[in-house]
Amino acid sequence: MRVFFAQFDSVIGDLDGNCRRIREACDAARAAGADIVLTPELGVCGYPPLDLLERADFLDASEAAALGLADASRGLCLCVGAAMPNHPSGDRPARNAGIVFADGVRVATGIKRLLPTYDVFDEDRYFASGDLPCVFDVAGTRVGLTICEDAWAHADDDLGGLGLRRYACDPIGDCVAAGARLVCNLSASPFEVGKPRRRLALLSAQARRHDVPIAYCNLVGANDALIFDGRSLLVGQDGVPRALGPAFCEAHFLASPTNSQASIMPEPTDVADAHDALVLGIRDYVNKCRFQDVVLGLSGGIDSALVCALAAEALGPEHVTGIAMPGPYSSEGSVIDAKALAQGLGVRLETIPISRVFRVFCDDLEVPLQGVSGVTEENLQARLRGTVLMAWSNRTDSLLLTTGNKSELAVGYCTLYGDMNGGLAVIGDLPKMWVYALSEEVNARAAASGRVPPIPRSTLDKAPSAELRPNQTDQQSLPPYPVLDAILEHWVVERRSVDEIVAAGFDEALVRRIVRLVEVNEYKRRQAAPVLRVTRKAFGGGRRVPIARRLP
Repeated sequence: MRVFFAQFDSVIGDLDGNCRRIREACDAARAAGADIVLTPELGVCGYPPLDLLERADFLDASEAAALGLADASRGLCLCVGAAMPNHPSGDRPARNAGIVFADGVRVATGIKRLLPTYDVFDEDRYFASGDLPCVFDVAGTRVGLTICEDAWAHADDDLGGLGLRRYACDPIGDCVAAGARLVCNLSASPFEVGKPRRRLALLSAQARRHDVPIAYCNLVGANDALIFDGRSLLVGQDGVPRALGPAFCEAHFLASPTNSQASIMPEPTDVADAHDALVLGIRDYVNKCRFQDVVLGLSGGIDSALVCALAAEALGPEHVTGIAMPGPYSSEGSVIDAKALAQGLGVRLETIPISRVFRVFCDDLEVPLQGVSGVTEENLQARLRGTVLMAWSNRTDSLLLTTGNKSELAVGYCTLYGDMNGGLAVIGDLPKMWVYALSEEVNARAAASGRVPPIPRSTLDKAPSAELRPNQTDQQSLPPYPVLDAILEHWVVERRSVDEIVAAGFDEALVRRIVRLVEVNEYKRRQAAPVLRVTRKAFGGGRRVPIARRLP
């Protein structure tokens, strides 16, 4: 059995474009002598289509586009993922389907049986679940078809540590019981740091458990906040990988369960994976939203430096503009660092001071506000910078990137309608210490390729500061970032209680203060730009907390 993997980057709603990519994959598969072609989950319409699935015209068009691919299966078997109307009509509008064609004829249709509703997933809102295994014959082999979450079910206690979930049915086991000697899985599995290891481990465990090879075709690309890393793979019935697809890029490759063991490349570090995920996330968001250029504020600090470096890699430096906006409390060193970064990356830098207009605002507000000072004065500077950046965005049709990190976003150390302005929060899921780690990764990659590291050492070494008052540093308002990040990991990601965090060795008063800051600033995060997701729990659709409530 020669399996052809079409790991491609689908665009939500681009039915014609996605189907064209599938046809190109079929042409390549025929030339390679493949028996069966696998595509990602919902490859025809893109994943996740969200409330588009509530439109009957969208579902009809998706089904028609998928059925129109029948002729692409001449001389082979083709498995495509598509959204289809739920007929007869039920309480869910759609079905998440895998449609199987062979020699121009539709031979089977599998409906996704397990519909995830945790974290970023809300599939039970839209889809009716299937209740039968999908099996068919290819080149004399009985093949079973499953879709994404269908592969994550288990009934054995010894598999629980792999991140599998208990469900009432076992789709892989049902396919094997129906005679399948190869199980295929069409997937759109979002990336998060550490997940590729778990994914490979669980598919290997499932193959051993059911004594069947598993061919897994995963989506690659980014759609809104979600990033998909690809890494399609084939594992033998012994759980040993026979083929491993590349990460964060499109790929066509051919594999067979009888292949020798796949060459295992050195596994990327989590930092390297997060870097590559964010580069892909920026590129796809900008391109799929039909922008060409981006703009961001360059403060001379580490956060904006990292965002600028990632954007330059994703889009090319000619498509990135940084704007330095020195104010009354900006240090000379920060301006120098911003210029050095722009020069090192080759991006355009504009300098637009805000001190004069800041003084005008302060003078005009002096009487009605009975003085401008404290947080009001600090936020006024941030909002003036936000206004400058939005003006540049409007005038040049450039997408504004926000530069705040997860630690700041968590505790509200950011200004609504100021530095939170923008269309994409690039590092909004990176804790502060990860920002430093990825910045070092950027410099290390540059050095390894013979280039001068673009992020100045002074930017990496100096104390973080918003520079909104004299001699300000972040640690005047926040605990040291290693401590803050650890508490946030416990509260936001691990969802531990205050008592559990204190028992882990943290000061109770500090924990309660940080927890309250996180919870009281939910109203800010609800208005934030989409955050590129790289951890198990990002701010956004995967964390839904009421704003109006009693706080802990």
